[in-house]
Amino acid sequence: MSRLQVVSGKGGTGKTTVAAALALALATEGKRTLLVEVEGRQGIAQLFETEALPYEERKIAVAPGGGEVYALAIDPELALLDYLQMFYKLGSAGRALKKLGAIDFATTIAPGLRDVLLTGKACEAVRRKDKSGRFAYDYVVMDAPPTGRVTRFLNVNDEVAGLARIGPIHNQAQAVMRVLKSPETAVHLVTLLEEMPVQETADGIAELRAARLPVGRVVVNMVRPEVLDGETLELVDGVARSSVARSLSSAGLGGARRGGNAEKLVGPLLAEAEEYAERHRLEHDQRAVLTDLGLPTHELPLLTEGMDLAGLFALATELRKQGIA
Repeated sequence: MSRLQVVSGKGGTGKTTVAAALALALATEGKRTLLVEVEGRQGIAQLFETEALPYEERKIAVAPGGGEVYALAIDPELALLDYLQMFYKLGSAGRALKKLGAIDFATTIAPGLRDVLLTGKACEAVRRKDKSGRFAYDYVVMDAPPTGRVTRFLNVNDEVAGLARIGPIHNQAQAVMRVLKSPETAVHLVTLLEEMPVQETADGIAELRAARLPVGRVVVNMVRPEVLDGETLELVDGVARSSVARSLSSAGLGGARRGGNAEKLVGPLLAEAEEYAERHRLEHDQRAVLTDLGLPTHELPLLTEGMDLAGLFALATELRKQGIA
């Protein structure tokens, strides 16, 4: 398994939920995982039912087997202060720049710098070791920007080329890219079995490959259970209304007379069956598109009662069963 797991996906596909479940799955059996948020939405805090995350690494969960999940919400302004202190030893002068608004100004006019700071903080956690020489974290999971922006976000070397061709910023970007384009990194894409998310996933994979960024797996989220298979649906498609009415009557669901309860149920039942058949065909077609992408594909079930902490642990267990962690 790559040590930096980047999770992206079209908005609404549940990429933050999948990233959190992946962090839990990877942390089982005594491992330590850092879950990183880069968009400032505090989605991780909401999922783990905890207070808003500060700009520091904080333990938010204990996984089965004693593993630990830490979380970090990266603030680009504070990351830039860290950067200035690391390379220029500005100390209180850096804090004064923040009060004057210079830090926010710098990250606003130079979005490439912002991406270097965000990805750089995650890559630093990947490389960090303790005094004994062991990695501080076994895995780092990044809840990355959506599919449409993730390639540009990760390809910070190109973003910084126009800012600095030499010097510490350039060197930092090069160090980040050495991690992001190595086997240490895998970029996973989350999708739904719907046409637009699947198409955006295919486009995103093509962009990542063109940028020579390591594509990992596809995770199909919120998959509804299969009530009827294709063969049964073909039988339903050709069934006569009178036959359905007789079957309902024999089951005690209304009299056999014309206009009885059984006959009134036929129309709504057949309409529901047709709707299900259409969705079944759509999902079958989208699975075929995903298969053609040539990547390992995993499916996570739709949790009909909504997402809570118990559901998050259930998804983590499912990911481990499927061998993604």
